[in-house]
Amino acid sequence: MHVEGFDQFHKDSFDKRKVRAAFRKVGRLVASRAQLNLSLAGGAGNYPRKISGVLRDSIKMRVSRSGFMVKVMPDKIAGMDEYYPAFLHYGVKQGGRVKGTGGQRRKKGERAALVNARKAGGWRIAPRDNYIADALEDESARVRSVLSAGFAAALR
Repeated sequence: MHVEGFDQFHKDSFDKRKVRAAFRKVGRLVASRAQLNLSLAGGAGNYPRKISGVLRDSIKMRVSRSGFMVKVMPDKIAGMDEYYPAFLHYGVKQGGRVKGTGGQRRKKGERAALVNARKAGGWRIAPRDNYIADALEDESARVRSVLSAGFAAALR
């Protein structure tokens, strides 16, 4: 998201502590809205269903070293065996990978047929909507106002 009006200033013109504080506030705002989206959806709206709450609890925000960017994303936490938010976002196709034959040669067109059969198969886990991007979109007006106020207060 881009905030207008502060492009002509160099990063050194801002008090970094105040900028980082504004980005922390925005990150908490978006992360809490993403957690709320997951909790209230219950599998509706093509969001993942909440069963144990591990995915909801894994949503964290991190401010960059420079302080001019914040990331909101699910982290791998202790309750996860695998980093499954990636499986939920991208989905998993039905059928296994097309593997080698152990040194034996395939007939002409056999590999292509196997690849096409895998592509024609359905989803084992269908891709889900991006609940974090939706949270940013839902809170965009508040995010802009908090960042504008933070940048204005941080100008030296």
